[in-house]
Amino acid sequence: MVNRNLIRELETGEDLDKEIELALAGAGDGEYAVGTATLAVNAVLEGKVLRVDDEFVLVDVGYKSEGHIPRNEWDESEPPPQVGDLVKVLLEEFEDGGLEEQRGLITLSKRKARRIEDWLRVMESVKENDVVTGFVTRKIKGGLLVDISGVNVFLPASQVDIRRPADIGDYCGRAIQCLVLKIDEARRNIVVSRRALIEQERAERKKQLMETLEVGQVRRGVVKNIADFGAFVDLGGIDGLLHITDMSWARIGHPSEMVQIDQEFEVQVLHIDRDREKIALGMKQRTASPWVKVAEKYPVGTVCNGTVVNVMSYGAFVKLEDGVEGLVHISEMSWTKRVSHPSELVKPGDEVEVVVLAINKEKQEISLGMKQTQQNPWEKVAADYPPGAVVKGVVRNLTNYGAFVEINDGIDGLLHVTDMSWTRKVTHPSEMLEKGQEIECKVLSVDQQRRRIALGLKQMSDDPWTGDIPARYKPGDVVNGTITKITNFGVFVGLEDGLEGLLHISELSDDKVENAEEVVKVGDPIEVKVLRVDVDERKIGLSRKRVGQTDGEGEGG
Repeated sequence: MVNRNLIRELETGEDLDKEIELALAGAGDGEYAVGTATLAVNAVLEGKVLRVDDEFVLVDVGYKSEGHIPRNEWDESEPPPQVGDLVKVLLEEFEDGGLEEQRGLITLSKRKARRIEDWLRVMESVKENDVVTGFVTRKIKGGLLVDISGVNVFLPASQVDIRRPADIGDYCGRAIQCLVLKIDEARRNIVVSRRALIEQERAERKKQLMETLEVGQVRRGVVKNIADFGAFVDLGGIDGLLHITDMSWARIGHPSEMVQIDQEFEVQVLHIDRDREKIALGMKQRTASPWVKVAEKYPVGTVCNGTVVNVMSYGAFVKLEDGVEGLVHISEMSWTKRVSHPSELVKPGDEVEVVVLAINKEKQEISLGMKQTQQNPWEKVAADYPPGAVVKGVVRNLTNYGAFVEINDGIDGLLHVTDMSWTRKVTHPSEMLEKGQEIECKVLSVDQQRRRIALGLKQMSDDPWTGDIPARYKPGDVVNGTITKITNFGVFVGLEDGLEGLLHISELSDDKVENAEEVVKVGDPIEVKVLRVDVDERKIGLSRKRVGQTDGEGEGG
């Protein structure tokens, strides 16, 4: 019979949506008349126990034929059946052709009768939005079955908790409270939600908490979620944000270094936005800020040890203690080295010795110096390199105006182009020097405050303009040279290594010359006559057209 199959489905509990509907479906089907009374299939009757054996219990339901019930329908938790006991049963079917033959047995079910009565009782006492307590019996597709006063109701997986558990099967065997979401009388099923009840309770606690919460209060909370910027802490109805910067006075890389999910601890309320229901929390505020006594512990001039915690392009941050960090600016790292980036000298994790240069307590800033832990080598420069001293060095860099020569580790001197040669007109230092070249120079001057040393290369020999040149080049002498440069006003003639004289365009020829390049070319050998030697101006005047003339001849031309 169809109804028997439906009742069997009820017993297994495999389809919750149909469970109660199937249990009640068809009550009254297959009626049989006995005298003036009607016995209906799926009717709930009261009977008396006539006999008990190992497999069945024989029950008289008030008619000529008795019914039998499987012995295992009596739970171990209830007293065993005894002859004479009254018991509620469900009439499942008539065997051997029905009652009219008055010789067949009736199949009864005690368990199904109890389930139907439980359902009817629940329907009388439970309404939507009621809070009910039940026992989780098992996990099924899409959720859990919860026994509410003998009736299995459905708890969807999404309604088990606010945050869905990894395995809802962990709730099996637990007693839980739920809110009745829906009673579907047409389908005879009930859907409940534990999540809705929790949210309802949280909303009430949240309302109460917001009414009593004040800035400065210390509250216990539980970590519910961790993000890169902080942790959300449940204060008992509402979550507050514990920002990473408020977890510790010390520098931390990630909130997980300080807190864990479900960890419980005390926090201080820093700020409350009641309109947006946002709360800022602090953990480090439970202890005094280390900056309170920084000026006392680290007065200006103190030498202390620290750990490099971060390196930026402009300097390195050094931790003196938890929560106290100072900045070593790139300019305070070395007296002599030209540091392009702090990473050239330090890296995170390095232990360094520093000197406290300044403290800004309001901004919580400390300026530190590394180079101040060593003697400033420039304090010894004046003594080590007095003017007139001869030094050896390596050309480190060339510029338009001169060359920088490193004479000691990190100490450079400037060799200006005007101090490279007594006789040669140097337009760029590359004409005489190259990078990496080792040279000897003379110290000309030392400016300790501006940290500058002036060097001279030509000063390594006597000035020929005060001796040799006036003696070897006298007015009227005829000498040989080479054209080195042509300008619009004349040509320069190389007389010897580095020494040049000027042959003015008017002294090139007896004829008027508009363009010197029409007469001579660079590299041409030329015979010229010395007109004058100006020691003060370090110039030699030459003439080509007067080579064959005697002194005084043609001077008026």
